[in-house]
Amino acid sequence: MSTHTKGKLKDHNYNIAQLRTELWTELKLKAYGLTKKLSKPEQEDEKLSMLKAMKTLREVEQYYAFPGNDILDTLSGFIRHDEFQILKNSIKEILRLLVSEDYRNDPDILTISSLLKKKENKGSSTSKVKKRYFEVLFVDNLSVHDEQQVSKKLGEMSDPKERFIYQLVFAKSFQDSIIALQANPNIQACIVRNEISFKSKNTKGLLNPFIADSLNEKFEDYPEYELGILLGQTIKHLRPEIDIYYVTDSSVQSLPDNSLNIFERIFYRKEDSQELHLSLIRGIKDRYETPFYTALKEYSQKPTGVFHAMPISRGNSIFKSNWIDDFGEFYGRNLFLAETSSTTGGLDSLLQPTGPLKKAQELAAKTFGSKRTYFATNGTSTSNKIVLQALVEPDDVVLIDRDCHKSHHYGMVLSGAYVTYLDSYPLQDYSMYGAVPLSHIKERLLVLKKAGRLDKVKMLLLTNCTFDGLVYNVERVMEEVLAIKPDMIFLWDEAWFAFAAFSPIYRQRTAMHVADKLCDKYKSETYKEQYRQHLIEVKKKGAGAVPSMPNPELVKIRVYATQSTHKTLSSMRQGSMIHIYDEEFERKAETSFHEAYMTHTSTSANYQILASLDIARRQVSFEGYELVEKSIELAMLLRAKINDHPKLRKYFKVLTIHDLIPEKHRQSGLSEYYHPETGWHRLENAWANDEFVLDPTKINLHIGNTGVDGDTFKNKYLMDQFHIQVNKTSRNSVLFMTNIGTTRSSVSYLISTLLKIVDQIDLQFDSLNQEEHQLMQDKLYSLTQDAPPLPDFSYFHDSFRAVAGIPGGRMREAYFLAYDEAKCEYADFASCLTLIQEGRSMVSSAFVIPYPPGFPVLVPGQVITKEILSFLLALDVKEIHGYRPDLGLRVFTDAALNRQQSGTALMGAAASMRGKSNGKKDKSASKKTSVDG
Repeated sequence: MSTHTKGKLKDHNYNIAQLRTELWTELKLKAYGLTKKLSKPEQEDEKLSMLKAMKTLREVEQYYAFPGNDILDTLSGFIRHDEFQILKNSIKEILRLLVSEDYRNDPDILTISSLLKKKENKGSSTSKVKKRYFEVLFVDNLSVHDEQQVSKKLGEMSDPKERFIYQLVFAKSFQDSIIALQANPNIQACIVRNEISFKSKNTKGLLNPFIADSLNEKFEDYPEYELGILLGQTIKHLRPEIDIYYVTDSSVQSLPDNSLNIFERIFYRKEDSQELHLSLIRGIKDRYETPFYTALKEYSQKPTGVFHAMPISRGNSIFKSNWIDDFGEFYGRNLFLAETSSTTGGLDSLLQPTGPLKKAQELAAKTFGSKRTYFATNGTSTSNKIVLQALVEPDDVVLIDRDCHKSHHYGMVLSGAYVTYLDSYPLQDYSMYGAVPLSHIKERLLVLKKAGRLDKVKMLLLTNCTFDGLVYNVERVMEEVLAIKPDMIFLWDEAWFAFAAFSPIYRQRTAMHVADKLCDKYKSETYKEQYRQHLIEVKKKGAGAVPSMPNPELVKIRVYATQSTHKTLSSMRQGSMIHIYDEEFERKAETSFHEAYMTHTSTSANYQILASLDIARRQVSFEGYELVEKSIELAMLLRAKINDHPKLRKYFKVLTIHDLIPEKHRQSGLSEYYHPETGWHRLENAWANDEFVLDPTKINLHIGNTGVDGDTFKNKYLMDQFHIQVNKTSRNSVLFMTNIGTTRSSVSYLISTLLKIVDQIDLQFDSLNQEEHQLMQDKLYSLTQDAPPLPDFSYFHDSFRAVAGIPGGRMREAYFLAYDEAKCEYADFASCLTLIQEGRSMVSSAFVIPYPPGFPVLVPGQVITKEILSFLLALDVKEIHGYRPDLGLRVFTDAALNRQQSGTALMGAAASMRGKSNGKKDKSASKKTSVDG
């Protein structure tokens, strides 16, 4: 992600792409100026200004193949020879091609004459096969003549019938290569010569604000013969999807061992260009492959006879109908040709894949960095239940953030685990919750350890990123938790974070990336030595000290991530993936995982969803970096437009990092991404180090000053009037998000819509009489200053706990106890409050979920407190699942709780005895660990 240094910059360009468009736009305006009638001195001044602008533009354009040096040289010639009309037309057409990206569809435009000729004959192409265009970065300090020769040799290898075509971009140094890869998303492959220089001439100029944090100055003093390998490693971190090839004079024996893992293939200078060209094309073809989508497409074109289920298959029951043929016309014939229940004939079974589905899942695993990936067609709600049922047994303890998706709560019911809820920090002013502080997670673990229950702890389950865009420091969480519980299983719900693997900034906070990083780290001799030194320091502190680093001999990396591919990538609705990086999978989880997968996966999986998952993987393999960067850019643009516009600032405020993350969780001090006076702020340091960061693509808009609550604003204004969908609402905010499908025009439409709403609000305020004005002031006070208190999770009643007073309740027991109507009763809010004040324990028998915020305020077995009732009473939402306005809250009777508690007492005593025994073992193990690890 390109970011700026703190301070206002020219036109507030967010990244190099914006800067590039701005420079070409300025050039076009200067060209228009030259076509006007000017005096000779004025014309000469304009020409000098134009040539200076061209020189500035070349600083950026050297990192792109189009329009290329030849066209830029021609444009400079037009300026010098006063050919202003063709200059204007050429620049106008180049800018159009760049903004529309049409040059990718016609990459033969490498000269002005061909460019203008294509413009005149636009739309007259007879080619039926679309060419897939990409660019290849060639890293070597070559002369202009040598660059031309290399381009010529590789160009001669190209087959006119080949659907994949490319142009070369040349970089002379290590730093130039990094700039090119950051700036140019068209680069899909890289050829690195073994001896390259380090420094770029462009690091101090126009591009500096965008590249300052990614120039790897630490490599400056390395010898040139090592920089090629180091560049390969850096590219794998920055753009891991790119195919990298190495050209060297050295023998294979002299190359580092890890070089074979970095490069797709190693060439020697004496080898011809043909193998290099064929390798480039082969690498692209491998990524382009979509095994299941291709198999389904081919199957749909086969003549078949259907003597099986599904009359809709082949569309026969649709297109021949006199009454529903319009359904077929709407969706088109291909959809029905691809509808089948067959798992043979080139297709595959999701429950036991052996063909194209197996291959598609393997490609997805490679793309997302997992050891295994499984497709799901029932959404991430089902993916979550699969993972929980596969890994969690009855009586296991699971630590889980309370405001997670409801599928996790129901998954806890299915598993029979003891649930230990973790509280996120509250954002009182905005009626929402943040994320769970690491200190709270560790505190719970230590309480369980002291109670002798640490051995029963199986899993930590957290949502990353949260609905509102808060992102955990995944590496820090895992390292510090593994220091306490080295075999902990982590389930990261990345329902809203599937796109994150394709940005170098985001990737470092994803489950699979961190799992791979820590796995390598703990196996390294360097870490083992660090741990030995750490134990020496711990021993010096005395008997009570314990290690704060994971023990490399005991630690196991067991990480699972569930992703709603359909939420942020190009998958059909309900398309989901389960990514696994589990060192113990074959030994401890494979059988149970497959059983859970069979339990929850339909035997009639939707093939269209599966094909879209395959296609989504192909897209991010090529365009992930580019599309994610664009979605971030548009999110930043939206933030800037709202912050900069005085009419919008009157009623709206984009909630900043400062608003959503307390200062103690922001070690970098970063408080906002953009300010009208200071421009864009750097975020690399924050994303590398802070406990929590804010995903810029989640834009929380505070609307309290409009006097309209979030639900009304969404329905009455955004949806009913302007057909704008939003992600979620709170009492006084609405959440917008950008994704890889967001366009610049949709952002403009949203800004236009907000301005129209402001006009409506102004008119409403102006028309208020004195009484109405006072009512509005009361409403404004309620929405901006009088938010209802957000309650933490209270606790499970002792009837449902393993050990009284110790975190962890068996929600399954409470859930099924409530099936007996005789053991439950209803109580309205007033009665509940009275009974609580009289000393009675009021225990919920159901999930109670208000929308918003959309997560359980009460779960089965949870004790109802005055704070929870106050929150429910203060809510001004229409929808509360689990609450009946005519009857009230459903709670357990005293008799049911007494019988349940007496039945639990014996189990509790046994658990307590086991706890004491385990506590002794823990103390013994802790003492041993503190001395010798």
